[in-house]
Amino acid sequence: MSDEHDRVVQSLQAFASTRGELARLFARSRQMHTTDAAAIVEIINADERGQPLTPARLAERLALTTGATSTLLNRLEGAGHVSRTRGHSDRRVVTLHATPAVEAAAEAFFAPLAQQLRAATSGYSAAELELVEGFVDSLRTAMTSYMDSVDE
Repeated sequence: MSDEHDRVVQSLQAFASTRGELARLFARSRQMHTTDAAAIVEIINADERGQPLTPARLAERLALTTGATSTLLNRLEGAGHVSRTRGHSDRRVVTLHATPAVEAAAEAFFAPLAQQLRAATSGYSAAELELVEGFVDSLRTAMTSYMDSVDE
């Protein structure tokens, strides 16, 4: 790999590491376990994409067993952070949703960061941002493909 490629990969690794630190900071700010906060962020993000998570999909996203995920969801539901609904044509399918209170707390925590990220990217043209998006998507696809091959 060339020096440029190495620097880009190292930069992306540092970004991912910083994102992990941010998740831990959010957890501390809410006086939660990091796994609880990670679950809430996953649930909120999925809801925002219009693709609510099921407990099984959350377990995959967090690399937890179904038993550990059930315990986690019971704890989050008991704390008033998450609700489970069966609002579909198939009543057997359960989806997860963050409560308005925890959504507001996440918004209050992450909104200033969203503004700073927007400011950080404002100096780039739409074409440059599309290029970066395509590049990152290609890397994510390569990583997903690799993980799928290792998982087999």
